[in-house]
Amino acid sequence: METTTFAATDGFPHTALVGVTDPERTLAVQGDPHAALALASVSKPLSAWGALIAVERGLVDLDEPAGPEGSTLLNLLDHTSGLPFEGEQTQAAPGTRRIYSNSGFDTLGAHIADAVGMDFSDWMTREVTLPLGLTDIDVTGRPSAGYTASIADLLVFGREVLRPTLIPAALRDLALMVSRPGLRGVVPGYGSFDDNQWGLGFELKGAKSPHWLSDALPPETAGHFGGQGSFLFVDRSRDLAAAFLSGVAFGDEHKRIWPPLTAEIVERYGSR
Repeated sequence: METTTFAATDGFPHTALVGVTDPERTLAVQGDPHAALALASVSKPLSAWGALIAVERGLVDLDEPAGPEGSTLLNLLDHTSGLPFEGEQTQAAPGTRRIYSNSGFDTLGAHIADAVGMDFSDWMTREVTLPLGLTDIDVTGRPSAGYTASIADLLVFGREVLRPTLIPAALRDLALMVSRPGLRGVVPGYGSFDDNQWGLGFELKGAKSPHWLSDALPPETAGHFGGQGSFLFVDRSRDLAAAFLSGVAFGDEHKRIWPPLTAEIVERYGSR
């Protein structure tokens, strides 16, 4: 593992923890790889993985009712349940709009908990964090945005997405495929897009601009960023995953450095 400094983070006024991995090993880290910071919405891809494990076990089905009237488990995973960002009052019929929803993912966690017969945090610990050997993570918070973890943990998870061991590759492929293309919706902090592409728990870059990912990354790039200045992305075209943690509220400084940082990451490590 290389200890490095990324030029794009020069002048960033907060902690900037960065890590890069291929499917087998960590390639580079900037900062303390075991410092656990808030993931905020980067919790969602991890929670989605826990839900997909329950799907694979036959404990739930993507098409079963979950959430508001007419919604399914799939609607909760791809932000089309109609639930708002926060709260219980639906804003659209299921499947008609992409409404980014913390409430939807918290409802997802509660639904999985009922199906598996234990708290969702216990399910996540038993089925995700322990099997993957994540040592710094805390999954006792909200499934939507309440976890803390380290760069080391996120890179292990990135390797899991690149080469899944807890779910079949076909189910991983479904999670990283555009679910219901052509739906309009908002990416928080970046605006509204006519085709706001999302998979199951993962945002897909698509043709969105402006965006937190560099244009050097392909439309199929999957990932998530969080309101506490965190991100995780997986670029399967380069067999690469990378993560960023800062522990401070997302703002203009993150928007300034993330596109050049993600470009620097793929330029330096994408051809190895």
